[in-house]
Amino acid sequence: MEREAEPWLRGTHGDLPPMVRAVVHALELAREDGQRWCGELSDEQMHARPAEIASVAFQLRHVVRSLDRLLTYAEGRSLSAEQLAALKTEMDAVGTRETVLAEFRAGIDAAIERVRGFAGTSPEEARGVGRKALPTTVGGLLVHCAEHTQRHVGQLVTTAKVALRRTRAM
Repeated sequence: MEREAEPWLRGTHGDLPPMVRAVVHALELAREDGQRWCGELSDEQMHARPAEIASVAFQLRHVVRSLDRLLTYAEGRSLSAEQLAALKTEMDAVGTRETVLAEFRAGIDAAIERVRGFAGTSPEEARGVGRKALPTTVGGLLVHCAEHTQRHVGQLVTTAKVALRRTRAM
């Protein structure tokens, strides 16, 4: 079966400015890759840490929770107590495959909608990150959303492949 072209090659979201469109496409690809590579994992494989690397569950949670944090900064707001508490639980080996994937799908969908909301915002608009309000821009934060997400999706794909191979080899 032939795979569909990646989101950025589908000619979608022509209503969005190029940078916003590129970020949306990166998030759509992350959603598709997460579903493709994690759909067969068992609960145990989802939380496995082969060679002590971060689990697939961590990567999925980290992607959506970091997107939430980065987009909060891009929106010019500070992190909430709930976001800070969620940050501290990303490494916890809790949740079934379905609950972790559900959080991932919902988080990606929410992030896409939030990113679309920047269509009328100048990428040069100043923003601050963290308690020290380190200087950046809306564009810097949006680009970081895309590249950070893709980096962690690459890690989860690799970990998922290792976890699946270990199970098949047994």
